[in-house]
Order: sequence, then structure tokens, then C-alpha cells
Amino acid sequence: MQFSLIIPVFNRPDEIDELIVSLSKQSYISKYEIVIIEDGSTITCEHILQKYVNLNISYYFKPNSGPGDSRNFGMNVAKGDYFIILDSDCIIPFNYLQTVDEELKKDFVDCFGGPDAALDSFSKIQKAINFTMTSFLTTGGIRGGSEKLDKFQPRSFNMGLSKTAFEASNGFGNIHPGEDPDLSIRLWKLGYKTKLISKAFVYHKRRIDWNKFYTQVNKFGLARPILNSWYPEYAKITFWFPTMFLLGFLFSSLIAIFNFPYFLYLYVFYFLMLFLASIQKNKSIEIAIYSLVATVIQFYGYGKGFLLSFIKIQILKQQPEMAFPKLFFKK
Repeated sequence: MQFSLIIPVFNRPDEIDELIVSLSKQSYISKYEIVIIEDGSTITCEHILQKYVNLNISYYFKPNSGPGDSRNFGMNVAKGDYFIILDSDCIIPFNYLQTVDEELKKDFVDCFGGPDAALDSFSKIQKAINFTMTSFLTTGGIRGGSEKLDKFQPRSFNMGLSKTAFEASNGFGNIHPGEDPDLSIRLWKLGYKTKLISKAFVYHKRRIDWNKFYTQVNKFGLARPILNSWYPEYAKITFWFPTMFLLGFLFSSLIAIFNFPYFLYLYVFYFLMLFLASIQKNKSIEIAIYSLVATVIQFYGYGKGFLLSFIKIQILKQQPEMAFPKLFFKK
């Protein structure tokens, strides 16, 4: 098996530099290639790659068409027979490729995903967002850290896909975000399996502030009812949790005005549990406070987006591309 690492990038030369540095330190000794796809950037990274002459790197520049199409482009030109898809804002542990190789030799699967973690060098806000995105107390178990709640849907910041599965599925669609669960479901329908390789984690830097984080999770919420309309057999009640959390808080606040605050106490207890869990993991009161902020943003952004999209797509029966054109890239 020969790996091809597929990495789209858009105006992030500094990220690519950090990522390639981490790849240059891999303990994996077999042959592999790194395929960089510059997705119409105005600030390119080609000059960064010239520092790494000892690595097998291919660089391609193409017009901007989104991350999914760029990954497809990379897989079409790659020489390997198993693709590992990474985001440019990831830093890769030294034993990552060796771990993936060992796990696939032990139990081969045509599509896998791995979780994400935070480095000590990450900012406090980055650590808080990482905690919120991965904790079992929020949506972490659903989106990428566990297989206990549902069939695992790999996320494209850390994902493996065989050439065979890519050719059968035609890769990613043009929706973004949502292109990775869309691909997972189409693979299932074709008879391919997905799985989590829990030891194959990456450090996901997520260079975002609170506003960008809100925009990101809001788009996640907008995309999910679209996917549910495409694949109703895979719609889950768990997708409603952030929206119900938000509506429940509004209802609890309303009846608290009429001297019935007991439902609000449940929210206080929940955030206390979240605060203590973050302290236990991050060993920081400040990060724990930021974790509460990140959770509020996550649930509000996703819940609001999900409800709006559900109304437009499921109730009003609007076409997704017309209702939310910014979620779709033109190929």
C-alpha cells in the first residue's frame, strides 16, 4: 500500500510550513507522497515547499472551487493507492502514518477517520474550542471522537480513503460544509465500510476567533437538514440536540419569570459539569471559562442554523442550492 497525502490549501502558507515540518519527522519509513493543491490562493505556498527537497512533494495550482473539489483534484493526480486527506491547519504526530499503516494491515477498511487533539502550544481559545468540539458532553461523540452513538462518519481534516472507494464514489460533492458526511453515506450505500482509528489523531489548530467559530458551526447546522433531506434513512434524533438545547433554554427562561426556575437549574448543572470536565482535561480555569463560551456559541450557532434550514428545506420544500447558495461551490 502506498499512501498519498492530499492537502488542499487556501491562502495559508504558514500553516503548510508547520504541517510539512511535522510530516518531515514521521517515523514511517516506507514510500509516500505529499500532494499540495493550491485552491486559487492569492497568497501561495509554493516557495515554502522549496525548503523540503528531501520529501516527495507535488504542488498544483488550480482555480478556486472549494475544499471538496480540490481534494478530488488531488486524488485524481496522486500516484498512491490509498489517500490520506488532511487540512492545512493540522500538525501531525510523528507516529501518525505508522499507526495508520499498522491499523489498516490489521483490519483493512476503505475509509477511516481519526480524532483531533490540542498541543500545549495552542492558544487558550484554541484549546477551549478543541475541547468543545470533541467533548462527549457536547457534540464530540457524534462528530468524531466515538463510534458508540452511531456509525462513524470520518471528517475530512483527518480521513483516509482507498483509491478504489474514491473511483466508485467520485469523491466529495460540492456542498461545504457537509461534504464529508455526504461522502460517508454514499460509501455506505455502495457497500464500503468506515471506521474510527482512535490512535490516528492529529493536532487540529483551528486558527479561528469567536466570530469565525460561530460562522463555522452555524454552517454545520445549515448543512445537516440538507443531508437529512438527501438521505432520510440516516437522519438521527441526535442531530436535533443543539436546537432542542437552545429552545429548551428559551422555554426555561420564560417560565422562570413565572417563579418556576427549576428547568434553568438543569442548565446550571450542565454548565457546571462542563466547567469541571474542562478543568480536568486542560488544567486551567481560564480555558474552562472559555470552554463555556465556546459551548454557548456552538449550540446557539448550530441550533439556530439547523432550525432555519429545517424550516426552509423540510417544511417549505425549498431547493438547497436556492435556499443556501453559499453552501455550494460551483465546479
